[in-house]
Amino acid sequence: MRIESKDSYSVISSPIGHLGLAERNEQLVLVEFLPGSSFLQTPISPLLQEAARQLAAYFQDPLFVFHLPCALSVSEHQKKVLAEIAVIPSGQLQTYADISRKIHSSPRAVGGACGRNPLPLLIPCHRVVAAKGLGGFNAGRNGVDWLPIKRWLLNHEGVHV
Repeated sequence: MRIESKDSYSVISSPIGHLGLAERNEQLVLVEFLPGSSFLQTPISPLLQEAARQLAAYFQDPLFVFHLPCALSVSEHQKKVLAEIAVIPSGQLQTYADISRKIHSSPRAVGGACGRNPLPLLIPCHRVVAAKGLGGFNAGRNGVDWLPIKRWLLNHEGVHV
């Protein structure tokens, strides 16, 4: 997702590294994992302050449920995938194939949609795994292997992989 000049943006620290948060029209539009070299930017808007508070609550309690206004600028297929992922409870997993059967798609297409999730953590794509292993995570954005974060999140939720 492209950040526009009218968007509010902040960078917060978390147990898994720096997270970028973006708001557009009073809706959260982006949560992104950032390299450690990113500079922190204190959330200024009330929504980004609340998003930072709720993310901190999740890192304290993996059963925490997010309640934030969000907007998704994604394809119809990706909306279907993300809707299925959004209801996976903390501590539980589904495979790409499980989701593909529910929405009549292919596991590869589900994996692609997961990799482009603009709101990871809020829409918990880390709870979706391959039939024989973890699968990918965050589509290798910025040329980084994000799988250690997926492992950390699953361990945080009581799933030991």
